[in-house]
Amino acid sequence: MFPTLKTKYPVFVSFIVVLLMSSCAGTNKKFSKKDVKHSQNLIGLSFTDKQVDTIYPYLLRNRKGFDSLRTYSLDPNVFPAVKFDPLPLNFNQKPQGSIPDWEIPNNIEMPNNKSELAFYTIPQLASLIKNKKISCVELTRFFIDRIKKYDDVLQSTITITEKMALEQAKKLDDELANGKYRGILHGIPYGVKDLMSVKGYKTTWGAAPYKDQQFDVTATAVEKLQNAGGVLIAKLVSGSLARGDVWFGGKTKNPWDTAQGATGSSAGSGAATSAGLVPFALGTETLGSITSPSTRTGITGLRPTYGRVSRYGVMSLSWSMDKVGPMARSAQDCAIVYSIISGKDPKDPTTTDFSVGIDLNRDIKTLKVGYLKEDIEKDSSKSKDNMVKALETFKKMGIEPEALKLPEDLPYNSFDVILRAEAGAFFDDLVRSGDVDKMVEQDQRSRANSLRQARFIPAVEYLQANRHRAVLIEKMNELIKEYDVVISPTSGNRQLIITNLTGHPVISIPTGLDKDKHPTSITLVGNLYDEASILVLAKAFQEQTEFDEMHPSGYLD
Repeated sequence: MFPTLKTKYPVFVSFIVVLLMSSCAGTNKKFSKKDVKHSQNLIGLSFTDKQVDTIYPYLLRNRKGFDSLRTYSLDPNVFPAVKFDPLPLNFNQKPQGSIPDWEIPNNIEMPNNKSELAFYTIPQLASLIKNKKISCVELTRFFIDRIKKYDDVLQSTITITEKMALEQAKKLDDELANGKYRGILHGIPYGVKDLMSVKGYKTTWGAAPYKDQQFDVTATAVEKLQNAGGVLIAKLVSGSLARGDVWFGGKTKNPWDTAQGATGSSAGSGAATSAGLVPFALGTETLGSITSPSTRTGITGLRPTYGRVSRYGVMSLSWSMDKVGPMARSAQDCAIVYSIISGKDPKDPTTTDFSVGIDLNRDIKTLKVGYLKEDIEKDSSKSKDNMVKALETFKKMGIEPEALKLPEDLPYNSFDVILRAEAGAFFDDLVRSGDVDKMVEQDQRSRANSLRQARFIPAVEYLQANRHRAVLIEKMNELIKEYDVVISPTSGNRQLIITNLTGHPVISIPTGLDKDKHPTSITLVGNLYDEASILVLAKAFQEQTEFDEMHPSGYLD
């Protein structure tokens, strides 16, 4: 018979109790033996008076240790020494193609209505720049002017980086005049979620306590885009500390229906891309923040494998779950941006040197595809009809998907303990200082409330959740390893939480409009480090449909 928790792990239990008793913001109040007894009710244990007498001096020593740790500040870019590894046992990466030499068409002309540029793809805009039919400065001013015109309603932008953008655009025009062309992103404007630091500009994290915050570094993903010739024009709304679409300045709207929020904390990236305020944007996802706003705003969103894209210079919500990815008009645009921002970064210990490649010319009939049959059939949302039609489209394309079921018999509802515990650690100073009270939302589902209650998550339960996560990783790998792509509803089933926990890549692609004229989507799930397969199938689907060419009305004036 196994020993009980309280007899086998007395130090861990002591650690839990002292955490509970030291959770009040900025307090130096000592706790009593009575407090220890009361704490047992929360952690589900029961000690005798004698055991409490034995524990109590140890807790006092622990408390001094915790207090001494808090006298040292931590830079936001410091990752924990314990790193999450998404790899199953005996993992082998599927073969990758090479990074394409992106084709830039030569037959693109300026539209009669200049506003139509807002919905051009990256290759179309690149053609105009490369062939000098529009200058980098002109294109940059065009998109900055659109932000100024439409953002009062959409509330998608926190900071316009106008001075830096115009200076960079001028430099790129000069380079082009001298025969230097950096590649397909040369002179292409874009925006980033305001969790990403940019030297010389505020990085607000969407939250009132940080609205004047600046860092003296630029996020690696932003640096890579800048070096490739991209022109950063805006820092876009993040929901407050990466939660939802509400930030310290208001609520980001869905361009298709401004009575709705854009959802997900990459709300600004979704709304701005959808309305043609930027050609593409970077977002982040921990539990739906790329896929949700991409669906709501009718764009394409790629969430790469955990560790594919550096998070150096990016706010952490959960060190073991956060991912950075592109949000754009199409799968091809996402592939272009992904190919530039991915790769190993010595500043981010979670990044890997797995090969990166995309063969967009691959015959899709060579892909082995599965689909979550029961999840699609049981879906009760307004997007179901379009999901069924999308499946029929795949079949007409020569794809014969096989029915699959996601892993079961795991404690899914308890997995967010991982996210909440890690967020609680990152924002410990915010809670202890009491500045968490300055955040706009303070209700039960708010980030502020989530951070406060994170202080009451026992360390043992966090570790146990990660042990269950290891089981989930193996079960998911066993299910998906024989397939290249799995077709799933974007939300409303277990796919979203499973793939965010296991680190698998997904792409959300639009499938049309529902009966209320709101965008719908479907999600393609890939194997770890195999973004190539989901990108090639998504691109092929979009070549057979026009959903990626949809855009909301009212933004072509």
